[in-house]
Amino acid sequence: METVLLYVVGIIVVLIGVALSIGLHEIGHLVPAKLFGVRVGQYMIGFGPTLFSRRKGETEYGVKAIPLGGYISMAGMYPPAKKGGPSRTSGTDAFAAESEYESGGRSASTGFFQTMIQDARTASEDTIQEGAEDRVFYKLPIWKRIIIMLGGPFMNLVIAVVLLAVVLSGIGLQGYGTTITSVSACALPATSSRQTCEPGDTPAPGASAGIKPGDTLVSIAGTRITGWDQATAIIQKSANKTIPIVVLRGGKQVSLTATPIASKRYVVDAQGNVVTDASGTKLTRTVGFLGIGPGVTTIRQPLTAVLPALGSNIGQDFHLIANLPQRLVQVAQAAFGTQPRDPNGPVGVVGVGRLAGQIASTTGVPWAERFSFLLSLIASLNVALFAFNLIPLLPLDGGHILGAIWEGVRRFFARLFKRKDPGPVDIAKLVPLTFAVVIVLGAMSLLLVYADIVKPITLQ
Repeated sequence: METVLLYVVGIIVVLIGVALSIGLHEIGHLVPAKLFGVRVGQYMIGFGPTLFSRRKGETEYGVKAIPLGGYISMAGMYPPAKKGGPSRTSGTDAFAAESEYESGGRSASTGFFQTMIQDARTASEDTIQEGAEDRVFYKLPIWKRIIIMLGGPFMNLVIAVVLLAVVLSGIGLQGYGTTITSVSACALPATSSRQTCEPGDTPAPGASAGIKPGDTLVSIAGTRITGWDQATAIIQKSANKTIPIVVLRGGKQVSLTATPIASKRYVVDAQGNVVTDASGTKLTRTVGFLGIGPGVTTIRQPLTAVLPALGSNIGQDFHLIANLPQRLVQVAQAAFGTQPRDPNGPVGVVGVGRLAGQIASTTGVPWAERFSFLLSLIASLNVALFAFNLIPLLPLDGGHILGAIWEGVRRFFARLFKRKDPGPVDIAKLVPLTFAVVIVLGAMSLLLVYADIVKPITLQ
């Protein structure tokens, strides 16, 4: 019963984190829009029917029934089709959807796409209040429009930085500390077929030097030790060299000397995995060896570690997005076939909830570590929101940013060649493409939901 309750708690924590992330994303759009004088008709979390709302000033704030995104509705996102035409209202979103107010009229234009474009132009004409014709998005300077559209992704980036700072510097990560938990009695090479010492085996230099389990490394060869990797690097470079070692034992510093012997050890990568050659043979090298081992502990990272971790996360997300079609094919093959699910591949909202539940209900793991995992998951979701919303396609924020940049390029060359100002870019003409993008994103979401149910990604 307790495990089930913890599973539910994990899901609730992540759902609250996602809801806050969506709300703050839209605040990232809302604040600069209002500062720049754009009339904002709605600020909504979710899509579909409105559950509740309250109007404050000219803006309606509320929550809708489908909690898969959010939007603000700004006057004049679409410029008029021709000079003197009325402005229109459109919006920004946190996830893959663009919300409009309910449209009343339809165009007499022929053709499905022309009708769609005209519907976008005529949507919510009555939201443009008399006297507020200049408080529209498309009339803003290009740099202000870009700031408004970047505000949402930027907010997700800020959330990710704060959460990563809490995880890395506030709570810390599991890693090898500087306290020794094991001291070998003999020095067996990595390729040895046995793991126990026998008479005649070479004594391990660490035990011979008097190092004991529970000692904490203070310095080796005159270098102050702050991490186990640092200690390992010094020892491996000191084969057959006598080096001073200072340990903390019972609250007092004890000075020792040891001579690491040359011993064959496996070559490992940055993740601690043994490196193999083309034939699959494990690679070894001869390095200095003492025969001491560390314990696992929670290590707080410096604040300087936050931005590199964020950069690595962003790089992974952009790489995933660049290979998204291939990754989705792999998801489909796993969901409808026998292939395993890639644990580093895309995951949907159902999968995120399942992972959160697994993390929270894992037994034998300290609460601080489980909470840290949940915060890391929410931070990763915000990084994904940042990267995904910068895709230069409508209705995503990146599509609106690209439209503003293209308008600036056109006007620059018009001025350069002393031509007539071409005016604002008519992004309403891209509504059919937007419709297609929404359909593709919807299909992708359904595929991920199905895959998360029939073949979920699980914790290793």
